[in-house]
Amino acid sequence: MGYDRSSVEAVVQNYFDALYEGDAEKLGAMFHRSADLRWLESGELQVLTVPDWLERVRKRPSAKAQGQPREDFIVTIDRSDDNTAFIKVRCQLPPRYFTDYLIAMKLKDGWQIVSKSYRYDLRE
Repeated sequence: MGYDRSSVEAVVQNYFDALYEGDAEKLGAMFHRSADLRWLESGELQVLTVPDWLERVRKRPSAKAQGQPREDFIVTIDRSDDNTAFIKVRCQLPPRYFTDYLIAMKLKDGWQIVSKSYRYDLRE
């Protein structure tokens, strides 16, 4: 059964825009309050709360402000039903090039990201 991708794609486009602009408030509105970010660093699982991540976003210069090129795209959207989506995206904040794995759910107030796991490559 196919599901309408447009509502999920809109969430992802807002995510891309907010990342590029460094807009912590816009990012915060997209993430459920219980969400966290997870990644491996030196073989160890790292976990960061969304409020702590947003504080980091506020303190760093945005890619847009630095005039960096923008390249972000959806790799895949996997929908199991009308309310749940697994989204794999690629984006960049040079020198970091990310693959993000987002879980989004349609809650009473609309779509929110409830989980983010990611990896990145460092490039010169």
